[in-house]
Amino acid sequence: MTFITIAALIFGYLLGSIPFGLLLTRAAGLGDVRSIGSGNIGATNVLRTGNKKLAAATLLLDALKGTAAVLLANCYAPDLGLWAGFGAFLGHLFPVWLGFRGGKGVATYLGVLIALAWQVALIFAAVWLLVAIVFRYSSLAALCAAVAVPVALWFLATPQLAGLFAVMSVILFIKHRANIQRLASGTEGRIGSKG
Repeated sequence: MTFITIAALIFGYLLGSIPFGLLLTRAAGLGDVRSIGSGNIGATNVLRTGNKKLAAATLLLDALKGTAAVLLANCYAPDLGLWAGFGAFLGHLFPVWLGFRGGKGVATYLGVLIALAWQVALIFAAVWLLVAIVFRYSSLAALCAAVAVPVALWFLATPQLAGLFAVMSVILFIKHRANIQRLASGTEGRIGSKG
């Protein structure tokens, strides 16, 4: 790795580590979102506060930080966006400001994907929506979409991009291991449920 790729990774990490879910719920007077539901700082757990607008804003901002990291890095030099996007994804998962305990990374994953291969982002969204509508599990929808993305990228983009998202998808599965256990036992919370 060169200095510039390391700089792009760090830049992306710092941008990705901004905990919008936590900041928005505190600003709205709803306290610490980590004290409810899954304890996550992402949009699905923000939705458990009952505030759909805050959840939508969290989803949008968490995605945009991934998109912004890629686009800003690519303005400096071609292909730096890959590194910055990966950094943003890691920053959301392991933010230094929160003791490296962040979100699950789905929105930021999608934001990075939008910037690097928007056509495949549409595939992600379609799979997510289909599974979410049928089963009403956000985690299951995200995991199914994360399986589809590297496969779609292999055929529609480059092996490098497919490889990057394969790694990111594996990390998503690791971060969702508790959700997977709850899905298997039938105790996973459904979309829109509180607590």
